Amino acid sequence: MGVDLSLADYVLVSLGVLVGALAQGSIGFGANLLAVPVLAIVAPAALPGTMILLPLPLQMAMVRHERDSIVWRDVGWATLGRAPGVVVGTWVVSAIALDQLSVLTGAVVLAGVATSVVATSLPFNRGTKLTAGFVSGIFGTATSIGGPPLALLYQRHDGPVLRPTLAACFLLGTALSLPSLVVAGVMEWWQLRLAVALLPALFVGSVLSRLVARWLDGPWMRPTVLAFAAAAAAVAIVRGIG
Repeated sequence: MGVDLSLADYVLVSLGVLVGALAQGSIGFGANLLAVPVLAIVAPAALPGTMILLPLPLQMAMVRHERDSIVWRDVGWATLGRAPGVVVGTWVVSAIALDQLSVLTGAVVLAGVATSVVATSLPFNRGTKLTAGFVSGIFGTATSIGGPPLALLYQRHDGPVLRPTLAACFLLGTALSLPSLVVAGVMEWWQLRLAVALLPALFVGSVLSRLVARWLDGPWMRPTVLAFAAAAAAVAIVRGIG
């Protein structure tokens, strides 16, 4: 099975990836939150594989360049919690139809948006790290959006610690999710090819975020990203139901 995107569809998905990377670099979140619901509208069959693979180069770069700031103890607890979540997430994605996956993806994005709006702090202890890792494992494997639970838990940490620590969590989490999805038969080579085709948009968005971060770091950026993500998620849900 594969997906042949039209030029218009490819440009639309690339734009979602680019804007997501731009948001990620400027406010610390938004990459998959923006790109995934767009892909769910255009090509739900590409999920979750394509969007699990696509962020890998950025995660690896962050871990390599900022490894001295990573809190490995926290990464270990979150990864331990993610392991059983990966099993649940793999079962979910292998058991539901594409239209249901589109609805699920949209619902997860809306939940992530609501979480970002409410932004209630959580106790920061071993139990919450395990729980956040577990929930991240479920939704990160099933929909490729595993960031909100961990981002909520770590939201009170400084950026230089938060970014590489979460990147390490996601990198190790991907190392757990990918083999599980392959064994379940829901990862295919064409999803990797699509991820590679979208890398230029990811790279451009990442570079632009560093060049224009001070102009993007305004009070309007966060609500704009959340509104766009919510709108795309709503369309994905409607399309899946219809």
